[in-house]
Amino acid sequence: MSAPLTQATRMLKRMRTFVLLLLPGLLHAQYYHPGTENVPPLPREFRGAWAAVIYNIDWPSASGLSTPAQQEEMLAILDKMSALNMNALIFQVRPQCDAVYASSAEPWTTWLSGTMGRSPGYDPLEFTIREAHRRGIEVHAWFNPFRALSNAKSTASADHITRSASALTKKYGTLVWCDPALPETRARAMSAILDVLRRYDVDGIHIDDYFYPYPQGGVRFNDGRSNESRRAVVDSFVANMYGQIKKVKPWARVGISPFGIWKPGVPEGTTAQLNAYEDLGCDARKWLANGWCDYLAPQLYWRINGPQSYTALLQWWRQQGARPVWPGIASARIESPEDPGRKASEIIDQIEQSRSTRSNYVGHLHWSVKSIMQNRGNINALLKRTYTSPALVPPMPWINRNPPSTPRCSGSVSGGNTIIKWQKTDEKTAKIAIQARQAGVWRTVRILGVGNGGTTIALADAFAISAVDRYGNTSAPNILSK
Repeated sequence: MSAPLTQATRMLKRMRTFVLLLLPGLLHAQYYHPGTENVPPLPREFRGAWAAVIYNIDWPSASGLSTPAQQEEMLAILDKMSALNMNALIFQVRPQCDAVYASSAEPWTTWLSGTMGRSPGYDPLEFTIREAHRRGIEVHAWFNPFRALSNAKSTASADHITRSASALTKKYGTLVWCDPALPETRARAMSAILDVLRRYDVDGIHIDDYFYPYPQGGVRFNDGRSNESRRAVVDSFVANMYGQIKKVKPWARVGISPFGIWKPGVPEGTTAQLNAYEDLGCDARKWLANGWCDYLAPQLYWRINGPQSYTALLQWWRQQGARPVWPGIASARIESPEDPGRKASEIIDQIEQSRSTRSNYVGHLHWSVKSIMQNRGNINALLKRTYTSPALVPPMPWINRNPPSTPRCSGSVSGGNTIIKWQKTDEKTAKIAIQARQAGVWRTVRILGVGNGGTTIALADAFAISAVDRYGNTSAPNILSK
């Protein structure tokens, strides 16, 4: 009769049984190993959308929503952009000398809580940046430098410029405007921009077409200055803004979105009821030619054919300087009273023209993200076929050409998926671009924030990981094959 099993012996038997059961899975597990394949270049295109806060145009959908409701709406925007392979949100953070972020200098905007100066209970800019970066989406902070109030009858908080420094402002029609010619006005606007740049991890700074106010009722803005003098004031602000931003964060992309027609009659045959050059103090052609921006986004909201031809205007703008021109396109006008009969296909045709018209780097911006969230004219199905894979924002070789180091990575097969892990090898890396060979074809499958650390993709025969820095430079790929 055999001796009874000791407790230690029983444990060893159990361990042996467990290993025998696990061994077939271990033997069949597949890991990826260094490869030497030729990987195609990563696609590049700026695919942006504006998100306006003023009047709750895009976000939040109404003032006074709870913190969770506001955050859910922003997450829905970012998820939709990610699903469509878009890569940049132009987020309005200073609609009218107020703030969509925690500021000690300017009050919380009315459009969050319903009352100027009242905190929404969290920091919307910080939240948006964090969630956008997780999805590989850039956030460009959009400022209105000189608008004080969009409605002169609205209630302003005690610390708003119209009450705390009213001598800097002028009532003009239904508006209140900061006088751009006053050094204090320009200094306040510049201080707000630099404050956000220093305290938040924004990818860019963006200003639009509001320099001097759009004319109202044939009455001139009462500053006693000539149009030439006004242009000099705005030129000085734009040039100084670009220089100051580059001193703080040279990789922060500076974008300007002027009215789409430089002057009536330019290019030949173009008509316009507004003369931005004379009325707004806007000489955007000079800014582009002088390199005072990293991209210009003229608002080309008209159709391809007509007296304000999108095609003719895009061609003209792209001949005026070496920096990228990424047109603003009016997705909001699809099936709208403003442009009856406009189909979503018009927007797709404009995107294709922006890709084929002479350019150093391609891109465009949708006005606005609301039209995508509403799926105007079934635009999203068309965009899905147009944005066939994720794309990197183009680089800025006029600022920096030094690539980041190649990241470390590993890969394994789990069922019908490939599990990828990575580690950055320098502090310059901001994003990770993932390409995969599936069914014999290489394609870009993910662009994610480096902090994600890993992802899962459909089963791949090989994959490549590239580091991307804040300038848009990319490393040599780390290629792994089965």
